[in-house]
Amino acid sequence: MNGEQLTAVYRNNNEEIISFQTSGGRIISYRKALLEAKEGLIEGIQIYENEDGSIYLNPSFASSFDDFPSFY
Repeated sequence: MNGEQLTAVYRNNNEEIISFQTSGGRIISYRKALLEAKEGLIEGIQIYENEDGSIYLNPSFASSFDDFPSFY
């Protein structure tokens, strides 16, 4: 693998993921993670689009980010 992977999540008070920590130690927003996943810079992520056109991320090796550790 050449790209980084997402290793931890940060959630807001509504339990929505707002940022990630990468295997390189960077803290990036959800939107930045989405853009980097599209560019192939972050690996192990699948990109999905809902019926309403919303785009979201999901780990390739798990059903959700629920088992990812939190940071902060």
